[in-house]
Amino acid sequence: MSILVNKNSRILVQGITGHEGLFHTQQMLAYKTNVVAGVTPGKGGDWVLDGKVPVFDSVKIAAEATGANVSVIFVPARFAPDAMYEAADAGIPLVICITEGIPVQDMMRVTNYMNQKGVRLIGPNCPGLLTPGEAKVGIIPGNISFPGNIGIVSRSGTLTYEVLYALMHKDMGASTCVGIGGDPVNGTNFVDVLEMFEADPHTDQVVLIGEIGGSEEEKAADFIASRMTKPVVAFIAGQTAPPGKRMGHAGAIIEMGSGSAADKVKAFQSVGVKVANHPEEIPQLIVG
Repeated sequence: MSILVNKNSRILVQGITGHEGLFHTQQMLAYKTNVVAGVTPGKGGDWVLDGKVPVFDSVKIAAEATGANVSVIFVPARFAPDAMYEAADAGIPLVICITEGIPVQDMMRVTNYMNQKGVRLIGPNCPGLLTPGEAKVGIIPGNISFPGNIGIVSRSGTLTYEVLYALMHKDMGASTCVGIGGDPVNGTNFVDVLEMFEADPHTDQVVLIGEIGGSEEEKAADFIASRMTKPVVAFIAGQTAPPGKRMGHAGAIIEMGSGSAADKVKAFQSVGVKVANHPEEIPQLIVG
């Protein structure tokens, strides 16, 4: 059991013939992820990766031919909004956008459209999803985790990998890892994922990896206080970031007196969430 993706998910890769799309599709196939199709306009009829994956001209044709129900997007930022619209119009219920650098105004329009269509969007600017032992959709390395009962949700790709690796070395496995991305506007937030983990019978504990900027962590703390019965451990990146300076992600900026690491740590601690000082401390907080 997992949230969002499992061994039965049928994955479609938009931008499969590009360098990034082809490389990560190969990695997903090596993990035994059920990749059933790729899409690159103008290259319909081709096959890639030694004839393992058929390529189609459009998401609609690919979905009709293969029954794909998840799309992962590896296309340049200028084409990514249209790729997300195309996936939604084709009836794909879950779309994961790895692409970074998409303008905020474009994402405001995309997320509004996705909500109207009832489509779940993960990202953009995210590492994707990993359900250990079942499916890897995106760029999270498959060899840094094994199946377990800890759910992970994160704004940071690199810190996601670090935490998964730290858990694995303490013999702790993950149910599903969700990288929601660090942009100011994204499709799925902390509360959305916490709600799914709360309902998942195979997730017993949750690790939340936040960072400076915005108020999503504070909203997550409110949700944990009122709706979560499962224990949550958190880590907030950017504790030494100076005000007004963006650190890494487009959404990681402290402004107008809000979004600081101290505010987020305080919000979590006030509702009983244990907050790690560094990622390697997370396993011992879970044990404790």
